[in-house]
This record gives sequence, C-alpha cells and structure tokens, in this order.
Amino acid sequence: MKTERITVSLAQITVFKGDVQKNLTMHLELIAQSARHNADVIVFPELSLIGYELELMKTRVLQPNSAVISELSNAAVMHNMVVIVGCPLPNKRPNDRLSEHSDKPSIGAIIVFPSGDVEFYNKQYLHEGEEVFCSAGSQNYSLSIKGFKLGLAICADFVNPQHAADMAKLNVDVYLVSALISTSGFDIDAGVLSNIAAQYKTPVLLANYASETGGYLACGKSSAWDTNGQLITLATSTEVGIFVCHVSQCGKVASMAIPE
Repeated sequence: MKTERITVSLAQITVFKGDVQKNLTMHLELIAQSARHNADVIVFPELSLIGYELELMKTRVLQPNSAVISELSNAAVMHNMVVIVGCPLPNKRPNDRLSEHSDKPSIGAIIVFPSGDVEFYNKQYLHEGEEVFCSAGSQNYSLSIKGFKLGLAICADFVNPQHAADMAKLNVDVYLVSALISTSGFDIDAGVLSNIAAQYKTPVLLANYASETGGYLACGKSSAWDTNGQLITLATSTEVGIFVCHVSQCGKVASMAIPE
C-alpha cells in the first residue's frame, strides 16, 4: 500500500581518494543524520566509497561478504532506512552481460534494506573511456519503499534514452540518479534530467559530489526535478551534507537543505 509520501535524502559529499574506511565513516554519519530527519532512503553519488577513481577499482572491489557491506547493513537496520552506496562490484554476477571487458569490475551500487537484505546494481551504460577499467551490467534495477517504486540510474545510465524508457515501462514513481557531474557538464546533464522528468511525469532526484575526484571538478548542485521538469531544489557547488526531498503520491516534491 502506498503511503502519502516518502522522504529521500540526497548525500552531497567530498571524498577521500580510494580510502574506503574513511569514506565509510562519513557515510555512516550522513545516514544517521538522515535518520534524524525521518528519511526512508538515502542515496550517495557514483562510486562514493572510493571516489571516481577508475584506476583503483580493481583493488577496491567489495565482495558480498565484505565487512563494509555488513556495517552499512547494520546502519540500515538500525535507522530503518534503505541505503544506496556507490562502489566497485564484481563483474561476474548472474545475468550480467559478458563482453571483451568481462574480467573487469563494474561501477556498482549496494542497496541495503531495513530488513537486513542486500541487493546490487551494476551500471549498464558506460561513459567513453570507462570500458578500459569497467565492465557493464545488463539488468535494470528498481526497489519499492512504502508502496513507491524507485528506479536507480548510475550517472551515464540516464544519458542513454533506453534507460529512462525502461524505467517508465516498470512504472517507477521516482527516478534516482547517483552520479558524478562536473562543472562543465551540469547544464547539459540537467537538461537531460529535466526532459526525463517531464516526458515520463516522474520526479528525478540527483545526488552528486561537491569535490574534485578522478580528475574531475564536481559541481555539487544535487537537485530535484518535478513532474513538469521544473528544477525545484538546487544545492550550491560547495555545500556538503544531505538534501531531503519529500515526494508525494501525486509526484509533487518539496525539499530542504541540511548542510553537514
């Protein structure tokens, strides 16, 4: 049964290059902060546990039995929240596309639930150059929270029109985007996300970095677009913290910034 609304926390972060433990500590702090604002779900940017450090991915792959995943799962259970975190994942998962790059890890997301269950999503559509370090997944991913269905995109997923079309076929109520968007790329990407929201009458929520990572200067500006494609919340480029969005049954979005 769908509740009146759900509350989504967008984490806009700085990151310690390749340092999973330091980044995990920061993730746990923001999860706890989101819980104080009654968030049902928190989503972090792409590869948030290591930063967008493609050359480090192979040495930072998280296996399903990782202690890091256990800590995130414990936090999800403790705070009764779905937690979506970015990290490298093993590429040889069931149903993943096999390719010439199949020996490489995937840019992935860990999704941990208040029940203690853990699920995984592997990014399907890669930016040019990512194939040198990564393999692509082949399965769409959505999750349900309080009767709302949320579709998950990792960065370049949303650039490929097929991904949003697939999410629409799944009748998602919210399109969640975990990304790294640079200062130079924001205007173009914001236009794409606005169009997705308007075309499919689905709120779009973006979690982005607020720091340099992987040689890119991220622009921050974690944002939300309503069902008309209207930008209704916009963090600055340097704000670090959580941005809490309330999404109603009719697709309306209200938000507030809660800097760290």
